[in-house]
Amino acid sequence: MKMLILGASYGSLLSTKLLMAGHDVTLICRSASAALINSEGTEVRIKLRDEDEHRAIRSADLPGTLNAVTPEQARPEDYDMIALAMQEPQYSAPAVRGLMTRIAASRKPCLSIMNMPPLPFLRRIETLKDVDLDSAYDDASVWRDFEPGLLSLCSPDPQAFRPPEEGTNILHVGLPTNFKAAIFADQAHTEMLRRLEADIAAVTIDGKDVPVKLRVYDSLFVPMAKWSMLLTGNYRCVEVDGVRAIREAVHGDIDASTMMYSWVDALARQLGADPADQVPFEKYANAATGLLKPSSAARAVDSGVDRIERVDRLVQMIGRGLGLKNQQLDEIVAIVDARLAANANFKKVANVG
Repeated sequence: MKMLILGASYGSLLSTKLLMAGHDVTLICRSASAALINSEGTEVRIKLRDEDEHRAIRSADLPGTLNAVTPEQARPEDYDMIALAMQEPQYSAPAVRGLMTRIAASRKPCLSIMNMPPLPFLRRIETLKDVDLDSAYDDASVWRDFEPGLLSLCSPDPQAFRPPEEGTNILHVGLPTNFKAAIFADQAHTEMLRRLEADIAAVTIDGKDVPVKLRVYDSLFVPMAKWSMLLTGNYRCVEVDGVRAIREAVHGDIDASTMMYSWVDALARQLGADPADQVPFEKYANAATGLLKPSSAARAVDSGVDRIERVDRLVQMIGRGLGLKNQQLDEIVAIVDARLAANANFKKVANVG
């Protein structure tokens, strides 16, 4: 199969898994990163079970073929499936917006690997078909031409980062959990996903299993299990005058965390989620003890960014559409709103100056 992946950072993890299974991948990225990847390939560092050191998996050594192009150069019609692995505001950039228009016109199945589900995917959920959620998105018009059934959602559970002192073609995997994907509306597209699932599962290194699998679920709601974690940990890292580590956000007030987590879980169940597909709070809280840095969203806000993925606002709006409110969630959204507005104002003043 041929896969087009938007996003060469987080997307390089999925691309490496596909390349190991013998599939071909094209990464969409900026021109400098594309040139680097085309000349040196990618390197993903991942720790195998019962090993103390990370293995370096280089694309040049894998059976699949990798190349990288800029958004303007991409031809969506040439691929079997397209993966959306960027932060939601990035799709509003002019060059990427043009590519998104071409992707929608190609009518290729799109697997979204985002915390923020694409707006058309949410239209597949009966309860949300008529709920106005546009203002939760950086620019909802980006998604206007997409057919809901051609979009699926995959939870970006594995945690990975680019080492800041190294090239943009290198990714270090810190938490090698699985990608959890919902089915497509079309059975033929779901079968493509299941083929990728099986091919990735069959790969070994020196006879050893390789972490980070693709798991396909019949439920549309399995990827949404991440929402409880995001609202309990990631967005609560953003404070009025700074940021804090995920561990502190979760364990600093364990009662508040328990209530926040339970409320989001209950909201997902009201949409149609099966409790059996949700992650127990105790399991998440235990994992959070090892999360010693602020979330990526919090770090972005603290660095002066004025646009981030707003899963916090999305969940708030979905809750209100269902007649549900939560004071703690309202406070989270208000703090993030204020921090982003201050960053935007600072940029405006700096530009005037």
